[in-house]
Amino acid sequence: MRPEDWQALQHRLLPHAISAADSAWCPYSEFPVGSALLTADGAIIRGCNVENVSYGLSNCAERSALFNAISQGLAPGSFKALLVYARGLPVISPCGACRQVMIELLDPECPVIGVGHDATATRHWTVGQLLPGAFSEF
Repeated sequence: MRPEDWQALQHRLLPHAISAADSAWCPYSEFPVGSALLTADGAIIRGCNVENVSYGLSNCAERSALFNAISQGLAPGSFKALLVYARGLPVISPCGACRQVMIELLDPECPVIGVGHDATATRHWTVGQLLPGAFSEF
């Protein structure tokens, strides 16, 4: 993907991810994260982290957006891009659990963008780059 394509995706998705982060429920970590998932038809589905005092029951922003999309009837593998935003870090990267969910629900070549408060430190990956050697049924 060309640098200008990454920049266009970031420009389109970042405001939605920032807005999603504002909706985060994170009273324990005080670390709001938002994500924006671009669908095949150009719609944007937001996700935010939702915490629980029993941390294992919490959900990350990336998985929230993906689970929301699947629950709306959208097909796995049909998404065009995912952006993750956290204002508390210079740049953010998806956790291991999110990477495993992404490898199953996104195409391995799907772009993933990590953005924090320092937009110059933005990172770009494909899903396949985030989880090389992933196990899956496919």
